[in-house]
Amino acid sequence: MIGDWIDIGWVNEIPVRGSRTVPVAGGEEIAVFRTADGRIFALANRCPHKGGPLSQGIVHGHSVACPLHNWQIALSTGEAQGEDKGCTPVIPVKISGGRVLLCRASTLKAAA
Repeated sequence: MIGDWIDIGWVNEIPVRGSRTVPVAGGEEIAVFRTADGRIFALANRCPHKGGPLSQGIVHGHSVACPLHNWQIALSTGEAQGEDKGCTPVIPVKISGGRVLLCRASTLKAAA
């Protein structure tokens, strides 16, 4: 841990157009996504529709498709796209020296 940030590993440990999950003690896991253009995003690992595991969805552009009902969730905002309504918590991310850091306070809040 680096102050207010949790170091979860190297950027290259997250597959391009894929994700990995980060367990949170006493709470829900966090899904960390890497897009084709190399950007990193983090969301609570649950779709706002039926709670599907977003980490198992397909990443395309800056969205992920929920594996249960194909809801499209914007990685930057957590908002459902199109006519669907709902939002999943977004976790601030920063990259430092090739390491992925998650905002500690937001991670714990999203997992509560």
